[in-house]
Amino acid sequence: MLLHCCTDTILCLRLSSSYSGLEESRLSPMPKRANHRPLNLSDFFSFSDGFSDTEEARVKESAGYMARRNLFTSGLEMERTEQTSRKVSMRESADLAKIYENEEHHKRMNKDSLMHAPEFVIKPRSHTVWEKQCVRLHCTVSGWPDPRVVWYKNNVTIDPMAHPGKYKLESSYNVHSLEINRCDFDDTAQYRVSAMNSKGELSSFASIVVKRPGEAMGANSFFVPLTLGTYGITFDTHIVDGFGVSFGREGETMSLGATVIISPNLARYQPEVQWYRDDVLLQPSKWCHMHWSGDKATLTLTHLNKEDEGLYTLRITTKSKYETYSAYVFVRDADAEVEGAPGAPLDVKCQDANKDYVIVTWKQPAVDGGSSILGYFVDRCEVGTTHWSQCNDTPIKFARFPVTGLVEGRSYTFRVRAVNKSGMSRPSRVSEAVAAMDPADRARMRGTSAPWTGQIIVTEEEPAEGVVPGKPKELEVTEATKNYVVLSWKPPGERGHEGIMYYVEKCVSGTDSWQRVNTEIPVKSPRFALFDLAEGKAYSFRVRCCNSAGVGEPSEATEATTVGDKLDIPSAPGRVVPTRNTDTSVVVSWEASRDAKELVGYYIEASIVGSNKFEPCNNKPVKGTRFICHGLVTGESYVFRVKALNAAGLSECSQESEAIEVKAAIGGGIPHASPTPPYGISVLECVRDSMVLAWKQPTFIGGADITGYFVDYREVINGVPGTWHEANVKSVSDRAYRVSDLKENRKYQFQVRAANMAGVGIPSLPSGTFVCEEWTIAVPGPPHDLQVTEVRANTLVLLYKPPVYQGRDPVNGFYIDIKEADAEEEAWRGVNEKLRKAFIMLLIKILKEGETYVFRVRAQNKAGVGKASEPTEPVLAETKPGTTEIVVDVDDDGVISMNFACSNLTPDSKFVWSKNYEEITDDTRITVATSGGKSKATFNMLAEDDIGIYSCAVTHTDGAGSSYTLSAEELKKLLELSHDHKFPIIPLKTELAVELQEKGRIRFWLQAEKISANGKIEYVFNDNSLSQGEKYKMNFNKDTGVIEMIMESLLPEDEGTFTFQLQDGKATNQSSLVLIGDVFKGLQKESAFMRKEWHRKQGPHFVEYLSYEVTPECCVILKCKVGNIKKETVALWYKDGREVKGDEKLTFTEGVLKLEIAQISKKDAGVYEIVLKDDRGQDTSTLNLTEQANSSTALKIQSTDEGIRLYSFVSYYNEALQVTWHHKDSAIAFTDRIKSGVVGEQLWLQITEPTEKDKGKYAIEFHDGKDGLKRTVELSGQGEATAKFQMAPYFLYNRARVAGGLPDVVTIQELKALNLTCNISGEPLPEVVWLKNEREIVSDGHYVMKLEAGKYASFTITTVNTADSGKYSILVKNKYGTESADFTVSVFSPDTYSKVITVCAMPRRKEDFFL
Repeated sequence: MLLHCCTDTILCLRLSSSYSGLEESRLSPMPKRANHRPLNLSDFFSFSDGFSDTEEARVKESAGYMARRNLFTSGLEMERTEQTSRKVSMRESADLAKIYENEEHHKRMNKDSLMHAPEFVIKPRSHTVWEKQCVRLHCTVSGWPDPRVVWYKNNVTIDPMAHPGKYKLESSYNVHSLEINRCDFDDTAQYRVSAMNSKGELSSFASIVVKRPGEAMGANSFFVPLTLGTYGITFDTHIVDGFGVSFGREGETMSLGATVIISPNLARYQPEVQWYRDDVLLQPSKWCHMHWSGDKATLTLTHLNKEDEGLYTLRITTKSKYETYSAYVFVRDADAEVEGAPGAPLDVKCQDANKDYVIVTWKQPAVDGGSSILGYFVDRCEVGTTHWSQCNDTPIKFARFPVTGLVEGRSYTFRVRAVNKSGMSRPSRVSEAVAAMDPADRARMRGTSAPWTGQIIVTEEEPAEGVVPGKPKELEVTEATKNYVVLSWKPPGERGHEGIMYYVEKCVSGTDSWQRVNTEIPVKSPRFALFDLAEGKAYSFRVRCCNSAGVGEPSEATEATTVGDKLDIPSAPGRVVPTRNTDTSVVVSWEASRDAKELVGYYIEASIVGSNKFEPCNNKPVKGTRFICHGLVTGESYVFRVKALNAAGLSECSQESEAIEVKAAIGGGIPHASPTPPYGISVLECVRDSMVLAWKQPTFIGGADITGYFVDYREVINGVPGTWHEANVKSVSDRAYRVSDLKENRKYQFQVRAANMAGVGIPSLPSGTFVCEEWTIAVPGPPHDLQVTEVRANTLVLLYKPPVYQGRDPVNGFYIDIKEADAEEEAWRGVNEKLRKAFIMLLIKILKEGETYVFRVRAQNKAGVGKASEPTEPVLAETKPGTTEIVVDVDDDGVISMNFACSNLTPDSKFVWSKNYEEITDDTRITVATSGGKSKATFNMLAEDDIGIYSCAVTHTDGAGSSYTLSAEELKKLLELSHDHKFPIIPLKTELAVELQEKGRIRFWLQAEKISANGKIEYVFNDNSLSQGEKYKMNFNKDTGVIEMIMESLLPEDEGTFTFQLQDGKATNQSSLVLIGDVFKGLQKESAFMRKEWHRKQGPHFVEYLSYEVTPECCVILKCKVGNIKKETVALWYKDGREVKGDEKLTFTEGVLKLEIAQISKKDAGVYEIVLKDDRGQDTSTLNLTEQANSSTALKIQSTDEGIRLYSFVSYYNEALQVTWHHKDSAIAFTDRIKSGVVGEQLWLQITEPTEKDKGKYAIEFHDGKDGLKRTVELSGQGEATAKFQMAPYFLYNRARVAGGLPDVVTIQELKALNLTCNISGEPLPEVVWLKNEREIVSDGHYVMKLEAGKYASFTITTVNTADSGKYSILVKNKYGTESADFTVSVFSPDTYSKVITVCAMPRRKEDFFL
């Protein structure tokens, strides 16, 4: 009644400054269109003095709530200023003054309630428990305001929701507890509880150690079963007749049950019965029914689907303890409705539901029906109906799809179907129903009210006003695939009093044209999915709000988003390793997919060896990297492979595992055992309150890698050992540990336990008694952790770690000692006489095969040599069978890798690669890939940073391993080899060269050192490809590697660059020759001359042209020498064009034609001509015997094979013409290097191998007895002649040559020995080939060819016989040219010649040589 009356005059009170820390809107969330009025209880009740107990509690609760809000409020909101009347302000001040007066009185009356920091009244206590038991940590915390309590495990916040059923947190009356159910080995950790309020924070620590049955409990550990408080007894629980591994098919019904025996059996007491699937607590539903009959627990799965696959656990909990029983349930696909159709998808869930929008997700099936899945269809059904409608028109490959167009306020369920080329799958299990509504409304429906604050919040409505909404906020692209893009945003702050809707606009990146997407119906949800976008294009998006008042301004546009899948399909999992388990199961483990994003899990497939048919082992993805495959046939051999999946799809299959026969493993299916105890405990350093211990690895590690060590210690008083204490709660991986919190000058003993995946092993024998006193010795302590690896018959590698105690000065080196295992202590001797400064390792090479050795190490500093380390175990110097070494390989792509193979692998063996004997964990420089018994470490980019010692060790073997030293020299060789393999070059014996052949043909040629028959040649001229035809004749001799191109003649357009491009597989090479300027013109002219000469010499021709001589009788004889004549050849003489008769009796056999002019006079002056002709052609020679002076052309320069030729053409030449050559105005003295001569009417000067001294002015003078003429040319200065001199090709100076020493003909008696020697020259050194009758001679016992000092080539025939007669040649060639020399060997019998004449003559003369 009172509240009803007050609503007529409700006002909104503003909080005073004392309450400014409270956020008004947060204390009582209200719509912004309502006015707030907090009405305090003091408005209705009055007090004389003090509060009643009930009222005190309310005020206390209100003040505590406000203090907590002050503590955890992140920011302050601006107070809203409202206009109030004078009367309202007075009433407000009076009310608040009354509250504070009462609060001050309460504080004075209750001083203990004043604020103070948290305090632990009772701290949590450490526990040691058995595996699979539960444990509870609890504490009592005081503080005001009430502290907030958070639990941590190894400094990581414990979240019960992330581990359902594992952790349970409780808080009641300042007592806080953490319960850990079903403890396993991973629960061994340090736990921290933190209490925090506005006055401060405080933490307390406790440790939990979980042990396996059979382990000895420490004296400081305990396990006290909790007793039933009601009955004062302890229950024993046993689960019998349990369920085993079960197999079902989709659509079937399956029941799991077990009998439970509880002792004592009290009819009125019932335990707590819980069922879990994959550690998730199951609740009764239409899919699973649970029943407890008092002695039997039953779980019924009414309609199996693949979602029901997993590990099922029955948990029976009593007040004292609990028992569990687990087994796996496999669910296979139902028969497809269409043959070849895929299996049904699974785990359909709804996410991000809103007013008209929801995202549906699912998991891909393991069975694709034999062909790839093309996509998925999503169906929806409104709750209350049975009609299913398809949401997408085309299949979606992504396992996530936004469904739009929902009706607000209605609920929907969804299902998914897969499709391949054969047809559609069965539909998945339907999802949970989801309502299309605003998430805020859904949160209010699920949430709870705010704590009681001592205020009543009353609202009154204001008149509605039409306001155009503002801009949406925080627009972003939350998901992008090639099929759709999802946008999300937040509503605007200014939106009026009515609901708002949204228009979405898009714009192609790079343009300014915005297009509205939902033109017909605006969306209600702040989420929207856009379809039908062009894949690969980039778009920007923005959103507008609208209501009845109009359409608001657009939001800020998003960044450009390219349409396409952002999530990649995961990579294939790594190595798959199967391990025997039982007669029908195998444990399969694998390496996780690298860099996989949003990984859902893995599918495992199995195939009987030889069948090539893989069947899925699981139909529900598993998240770990280890799975037990059940239902296998005993005795059969299987191979396994694994696929990873995420929303983008399934990865490629991993490589197949090695085959494994299905049979029980030794030990009843338990593949591993805990390790044996460590041994050899020693002290490395000692200070006043701590000692550093070291120990040796157990001799048997249990078949699995050791995960860590636990150290215990106890004090020894008067020779009596005390109680064992745990030194470390968390295991340590190193074989050295510092035990802290010891007491100075006390005696201690230690023991160490090793742990692996099978559990913690038994402790070692107690160590000797050590006194905890600080070391003050000057020398260093002992090195430790000695390991022997890579044992061979004569070498091994010793690894060690430096001492922990350095002594007075730093350690500067080590001495390594060795002795035979059975030798006395005095037999220790040093391996290194000089101090070894390097740490870590030493390669020892002084072993004797078959001998057994032990080793130790001593450290040294400036003060001296310290105590020796503990000796190693005896090592037998032998190379074990199957030992291999690291092989460095460079493949055809130039990739450099180190390869190691091991034939003695066990199922648990791993290849461990190290650099400088430290395991390589970073794959930025080296990538390791292992397949079967081979492992490859590939250098990503070999560089100087990779220099070092690389080793590969194989675990769980008898010390298999090897190392490889990558030095700077080796690095250089590998990089060169890599470059050659990556960019291979076809080696060339000679570069591209040019030479003239008969008829003036031009031959371009080179010779490849090695090229296969598949090699290809590209002929290029001035970047244009040439082809076989009339102009170009190409030839490629694949046997000799000679590549040539022949041209009949050179035309002006042939001036340029000729290139031969070679390709043989990946190998390539090319060689070019530049023919331009005077070089080209000279070659062109010489070719034309040779072609003209060849045609001339095909018929009768002049060997020596017409000349004259004067006899003592003053007769003039005109004569010429002819060749290639026959009987039909005629010779006609002419004078001034008129025929004259010659000597008719003269025959052509002599080869000389003469015309005698007796008593010559002026009338005989004229032009004489002789013509030779027959049916093959004719040749003409002319001699001018007129009185006119001789004429000549300008002196020119030409480059030749031998060097430089200077030449001039005269109008006629005879022996009477006197010719003189000058250099620098001095007559030239002719030598073997500088020669002169005449060819027809051409007068020439040849300079062989020109040098700088040959530069200068050259002149030729000739006089015909009457007149004289002089021609000059300059080979120095800035003129054209210098350019010609410099253009003489360099290859002409350095080309291969035969300098001399060989005769033309050798005649030798049979059974004699022939030895010939000649000089050769050229740079680079020429290649020498000897030929007989144009065929290459191979050096053997009969023919011996040698090249001495790079310039003396000798040819020897050890015993000459008649078959050795023939034509012999020496061919020398380098990249600048080729030259040959010929000689003839004639072998005669002693019966033919009775006299042997030895003639010594210069080579290259026409006379024969006789030896």
